[in-house]
Amino acid sequence: MVKRYIKALKSDSFFIFGARGVGKSTYITEQFLQKQSSYRINLLDYDSEEKYSKDPQTLEREIEAFSKKVEWVFIDEIQKVPKLLDIVHKLIESKKQKFILTGSSARKLKRDGSNLLAGRAFLNFLFPLTWSELNSNVTLDFLLSWGSLPKVVFSDSDEQRKAFLKTYVQVYLKEEVRSEQLVRDLDPFRDFLEVAAQMNGKIINYSRVAQEVGVSDKSIHSYFQILQDTYIGFYLTSFHRSIRKLQRSHPKFYFFDVGVKRQLDRSIDSQLIPSTIAYGEAFEHFLILEIYRLASYYQKNWTFSYFQTKEGLEIDLVISLNRRQEILIEIKSTTRIIVSDFKYLDKMSSEFNAKKVYVFSNDKTNQKLGSVYFMHWQLGLKELFKEDI
Repeated sequence: MVKRYIKALKSDSFFIFGARGVGKSTYITEQFLQKQSSYRINLLDYDSEEKYSKDPQTLEREIEAFSKKVEWVFIDEIQKVPKLLDIVHKLIESKKQKFILTGSSARKLKRDGSNLLAGRAFLNFLFPLTWSELNSNVTLDFLLSWGSLPKVVFSDSDEQRKAFLKTYVQVYLKEEVRSEQLVRDLDPFRDFLEVAAQMNGKIINYSRVAQEVGVSDKSIHSYFQILQDTYIGFYLTSFHRSIRKLQRSHPKFYFFDVGVKRQLDRSIDSQLIPSTIAYGEAFEHFLILEIYRLASYYQKNWTFSYFQTKEGLEIDLVISLNRRQEILIEIKSTTRIIVSDFKYLDKMSSEFNAKKVYVFSNDKTNQKLGSVYFMHWQLGLKELFKEDI
């Protein structure tokens, strides 16, 4: 059993949002339901969804009929019946009943104007397994090739992993996109997923993507928003302290799991070879995901962006600790860093009020050039989260 880093409080009702297959139900069962009385409603079950959709008040009558109060009422995939949130809200207030609510999509909740209980249930997010949670039980190359969804990590063979990732994408399209009617025509969206995966970690050119998919720019914006709302990925905006200029800049987009991305862009059968562009891009993707996940689990009030100069020099990750102080991180997959290649980082750091400037790589030699610290990525993660890990 893997100990997850998510820290849902046991004192109050809470939400856990995350993509399908990240382990929400497993975590809840192990941490909350095995030793305490509970009542579970699975809205992925068609009969349950239909029952509560037709009459949300059923939930209140069921809880009234309990012979004794249960500790937790667990409602899985709450976005299937958003009207239940009104009943949940009422029961938290009137009966002090505690609820666990999971969801793999925020789109229907936002569309229906759900208020997420106005702060009466804490928000949590669960992701695929982190390298830190796995405690070095898998290699870096494994994570770069297959990602870290629990069923992928604990599959017995590569054939099983391939089959699961293929099914995962098909189920996402069928159950999350088509059944929820997130798009009218599934074929362009399916083409979009492949193009978006090929552009993972690159600055988005909406017009170019629209031309390749054969839809409007507006549709491409909507498609990316669907991916974000269903927790399949997130934007990395271009750094700028001016909100107005920031809104005009083009973001990057990162898929939530390396393996799913490789399945979508059809590179899952290709071996990742060190020192190649594909390996370097996978390494950058992995490390940004790792930092993003850990920051969420440890409730860091950080914002993330990238920075690019007019000359094309780039900083892979800018962590804004507040409006006036940043941590700058450049990511390289190489096992041998040449520090003189990064003099530009030392110069660029003066343009920021940088608390620290790092280069994370596979080079195990610690070095320093001016304001720039060079370290192995594992040590880098420990440095960033030294108060937590």
